[in-house]
Amino acid sequence: MNFFSKKSELLTQLEQVLPSGMQVPAEIKKLYQYIEKNALYIDANGYRYGMLYPENQLKASITDSGRDGGTKITFYAGGTENLKYWFGGEDNPEITSRLCVFAQSGGDGSECAFWLTDDNELKIVHMGSGCGSTLCCVLADNALDFIRLIAIGYDEICWDEDFSYPPNERPGVDVFVKPNAEFQEWVQQTFSTGIPRTALEIVKHPASMDDDTSEDAFFQWVQKHLS
Repeated sequence: MNFFSKKSELLTQLEQVLPSGMQVPAEIKKLYQYIEKNALYIDANGYRYGMLYPENQLKASITDSGRDGGTKITFYAGGTENLKYWFGGEDNPEITSRLCVFAQSGGDGSECAFWLTDDNELKIVHMGSGCGSTLCCVLADNALDFIRLIAIGYDEICWDEDFSYPPNERPGVDVFVKPNAEFQEWVQQTFSTGIPRTALEIVKHPASMDDDTSEDAFFQWVQKHLS
């Protein structure tokens, strides 16, 4: 059986926790196929966790001065179960019908989620952990731009202080993250697209949970629902 005729386990688990009416973008389905075709995942406690680079190789490459592997991000079916803790209240159907966590963006526990706007458009947003990253905004207006974002090569995409610089070029940072060349090539060939130099070419209005105001639509929506 051809690999691409099989359904991705990552996709199956994600679809099981999607809010009614929300669909996984085609580009994310292709990303999950890429991850599983290249065995870039681990299975633990009944869940599948996908990565962009072999986890054992990434860990083995770590030195005081840097590592291999490009952006570190973990894909999993986070769903809506823990949203109440992030929003500081009880389960709220207005929240759980419009948000679905699908990735961990940082070692601090920050997450990425699908978000349905008031106009029923699906965007990808960032939910900072609050104990590390406080980034709270739309990361990408569509799934392809999100994939292009994670192909740029930042260490993690939860630190917006990096976003105005190409990877490894922010002043004062001396830890070098080597690009994930294989993933970058796959993105360019699969989607006939280029990879931006900086995140700000995609992330329009980086906002912090601590900001008073922001032009970012997700930030404004979150402020309405925080307890």
